Amino acid sequence: MALFEEEMDTSPMVSSLLSSLANYSNLPTGSKEHEEAENNEEGARPSKKPVKAPQLGTLMGVYLPCIQNIFGVILFLRMTWMVGVGGVFGSFIIVFMCCSTTMLTAISMSAIATNGVVPAGGSYYMISRSLGPEFGGAVGICFYLGTTFAGAMYILGCIEILLIYIIPQAAIFKIEGLEGQEAELALLNNMRVYGTIVLSFMVLVVFVGVRYVNKLALVFLACVILSIVAVYAGVIKTAIDPPVFPVCVLGNRTLLSKGYDVCAKVVEIDNETVTTKLWRTFCDSETLNATCDEYFTNNNVTEIQGIPGVSSGILAENLFGNYLEKGMFLEKRGLASVVNTDNPPTSTNRYVLADITSFFTLLVGIYFPSVTGIMAGSNRSGDLRDAQKSIPIGTIAAITTTSIVYMSTVVLFGACIEGVVLRDKFGEGVNGNLVIGTLAWPSPWVIVFGSFFSTCGAGLQSLTGAPRLLQAISRDGIIPFLRVFGHGKANGEPTWALLLTACICEIGIIIASLDAVAPILSMFFLMCYMFVNLACALQTLLRTPNWRPRFKFYHWALSFLGMSLCLSLMFICSWYYAIIAMGIATCIYKYIEFCGAEKEWGDGIRGISLSAARFALMRLEEGPPHTKNWRPQILVLVSVDEEQNVEQPRLLSLANQLKAGKGLTIVGTSVQGTFLDNYTEAQRADQSLRKLMETEKVKGFSQVVISSNLRDGTSHLIQVGGLGGLKHNTVLVSWPRNWKQPEYHQQFRNFIEMVRETTVASLALLVPKNISSYPSNGERFTEGHIDVWWIVHDGGMLMLLPFLLRQHKVWRKCKMRIFTVAQMDDNSIQMKKDLITFLYHLRIEAAVEVVEMHDGDISAYTYEKTLVMEQRSQILKQMHLTKNEKEREIQSITDSSRGSIRRKNPSASRSRHSVDEAASVAEQPEDEVQLIHSKNASAPTSPTSPTSPTSGAATWTDNTGAEKGKTPLAANPEAGKDLFNMKPEWENLSQVDVRRMHTAMRLNEIIIKKSKEAKLVLLNMPGPPKNRMGNENYMEFLEVLTEGLNRVLLVRGGGREVITIYS
Repeated sequence: MALFEEEMDTSPMVSSLLSSLANYSNLPTGSKEHEEAENNEEGARPSKKPVKAPQLGTLMGVYLPCIQNIFGVILFLRMTWMVGVGGVFGSFIIVFMCCSTTMLTAISMSAIATNGVVPAGGSYYMISRSLGPEFGGAVGICFYLGTTFAGAMYILGCIEILLIYIIPQAAIFKIEGLEGQEAELALLNNMRVYGTIVLSFMVLVVFVGVRYVNKLALVFLACVILSIVAVYAGVIKTAIDPPVFPVCVLGNRTLLSKGYDVCAKVVEIDNETVTTKLWRTFCDSETLNATCDEYFTNNNVTEIQGIPGVSSGILAENLFGNYLEKGMFLEKRGLASVVNTDNPPTSTNRYVLADITSFFTLLVGIYFPSVTGIMAGSNRSGDLRDAQKSIPIGTIAAITTTSIVYMSTVVLFGACIEGVVLRDKFGEGVNGNLVIGTLAWPSPWVIVFGSFFSTCGAGLQSLTGAPRLLQAISRDGIIPFLRVFGHGKANGEPTWALLLTACICEIGIIIASLDAVAPILSMFFLMCYMFVNLACALQTLLRTPNWRPRFKFYHWALSFLGMSLCLSLMFICSWYYAIIAMGIATCIYKYIEFCGAEKEWGDGIRGISLSAARFALMRLEEGPPHTKNWRPQILVLVSVDEEQNVEQPRLLSLANQLKAGKGLTIVGTSVQGTFLDNYTEAQRADQSLRKLMETEKVKGFSQVVISSNLRDGTSHLIQVGGLGGLKHNTVLVSWPRNWKQPEYHQQFRNFIEMVRETTVASLALLVPKNISSYPSNGERFTEGHIDVWWIVHDGGMLMLLPFLLRQHKVWRKCKMRIFTVAQMDDNSIQMKKDLITFLYHLRIEAAVEVVEMHDGDISAYTYEKTLVMEQRSQILKQMHLTKNEKEREIQSITDSSRGSIRRKNPSASRSRHSVDEAASVAEQPEDEVQLIHSKNASAPTSPTSPTSPTSGAATWTDNTGAEKGKTPLAANPEAGKDLFNMKPEWENLSQVDVRRMHTAMRLNEIIIKKSKEAKLVLLNMPGPPKNRMGNENYMEFLEVLTEGLNRVLLVRGGGREVITIYS
């Protein structure tokens, strides 16, 4: 292996890699990180006991736990009522829909569970690692709430069995003698009191010894299986010898069994007619001539068989539904009934009444919890010998078994039991027996006690599993405010999570109605199952390389069908509960997105984001955006110091304030050096950029390039920033500080080159001057103005930028003012009207002012200012010339001086001067040609300069004034000598430069006069000289133009319209 010696440090040998995989820990990622953190905090601990290898197989580890969790309280307490109300046909559809949903979910879950090792954590782990922390957290909380409310539902079922079927005398709030609303309220209060007591006891059991709960699980499972076997045995017995369960019916109305002793009005005893208890119930005395209830008088009493048997043909009668309003009588089909519609019914407390209004969607919501529990196997994934084999087989087998049981019981109940008995929810017509118990063999008590213990066991299991699920979510750290629930006892038991679970469970207990709690937990489970299907479908469609499940019998269409069924069932059960559940999940999702810990789990949402981004980028390539869709996509160019810290952090503040357009932001910088030597510095610079972007709340991307010099690095950023159609269209760069000092010469040359490059690339350019004085994101202007000096049309950038700035809270209180400049030939009044109309169509509110700037005489001070500029230019140029170039430059300037004469006719002088300059240009290298503009050529680059100055425009008439206006440099000829020992004169100055200086000074005077107190001044940025020999002059012009202003934003358009008046 000598060939790979140098890579041993970073790349392990295959032998050691396989060894680490073989010793893989089944702890979930969050738990593992948590334990490592605890070890680091508490130091070395005593050596732990060796962990036993998981030994559970498919039967004990997955199949039986799923069976126990799926079969539950609904099967024993509500299934017969559902068949009676919904009919065999309707109930079969409900069962088929719900079982199909869980089967499709199990297929999707099996695909996810077999796509790699599933650590302990089960369903939450699978969903969060497949859909990301946001969806994982939201669905995890929904699953936790569903499990918690399931615990409440099991406890309520347990209390219902206890108080109605086992010990009715234990009721604290007596129901005897009460009717209607009062009786219902008394029952609910009993449920609340006993439910709270049982919940407290169960929480104590879980807290003290959860191991006993797990050991008793098999006992509870045996109770469930024994009860179901007893039901099937009873069905078989009805075919041979139907049990005697008489039901008394008056007319066609079912009577309460406690209201009679004999199902007759009178009986013959020793040839004497004697009234029965039933007579006394409906009549005012025991005598035969007593006044009785009208309905009792008009209708006969009939005794029917409650369980006619499977061969009786009762199935045809129970085939279709019989939905009831609350308070309606349970009526036997096919029996005659005489009803006086004019008189309201009396003595309603003698009959069996419907306790709630029933309809198809209600039945779906109540029934669905009886098919939940399919995640029990995956939740035990850490204890399985081979989770990838056991989870699919065990879960699908359990769902198949339970589905067969449910579908068969729907048909068998309808075929064996009389309809009025089926609709009798609490068995009030059959001596208070549990209806499914009346069918059981050998005794109804088998079902009563079996269902009681199974509901107790299921409640304990829920109170055991829910806190652990919450603890897993808390330890993952994705929801900050839940972190406290990740802690527990020394042995890892989730104490705080158990306490919260008990509090939430108490909410379900306070609701007190099993029928009201069931749809709530249906919502949460359905949402969880929906996202399991979504995870599988996404992974399949995205075809991520890591998606290689061992379970092959899945398809994205099945997953989408399962997801659609889940969503449909949510709204079928209860549309308002569905909206509330989705609202809770959405709130948790957004909370994790904004406040949660960032986790990279290689999830499917990341994959779909990549696919969506690729699709969107391909669409953007189809063409440039319409003017209405234009927004500043900003490339912020910053510089970093030797420690790789950003030197102009306020640039990012300004970028953030401009992001009301919600466009792209790229923050870029360049590091000098080579990629191999300076990669570490580039990484540090990138981290510095990201940290500053986070501080300034700039949403975008950072980009660092390494180049041999900073000039090329900036050029590379401008050229290659962005991707496809999502590229920057605006460059934001700070004005070069101290550019006049010799050590910063290269900096301003780079700046001007960058201006040229943005012009060539048709990019807009924003240059804030005095960037350190710009406001941070935390500051607020309570008043003030943003002044726009609109001199040349730049596509509307000057109009759009103040509008975007005023969307930010920093600039929101500032008012916008627009100034434009009128020259001699312009109609300023008409200009103002046109500008107001234009702003009205743009829907921009701003004050408008037209400033008249006439071409006055050029003052001596202007000449002096230009002279100083030229001298500085010569000195700067000299510092960068070789010896031969110096001699040639001296000769060129000397020849120009000799050929000059004092100007009498300005226009003729300019013409001769241009010829001399042209001769001088011919002798210079091409890349050092001095900027020489004719009068016409200057118009595009300096639109503000007068196109045809008058003959007197360049003269000065007062020599005294000229002397006064001279600078000390001009007044003292010796001081004006440069390195070449030459003496430039005003007449030798380029008249183009003089006129530019004149314009810059005049504009500066006007801007200071009007906008001295403005919070921000936006100004057209003149174009750079086409020839590099005029760089110093260009910087001087801009310096003069912005002199004396605090905050100036120089704006240069990108050559296209960015704002439109059209909708």
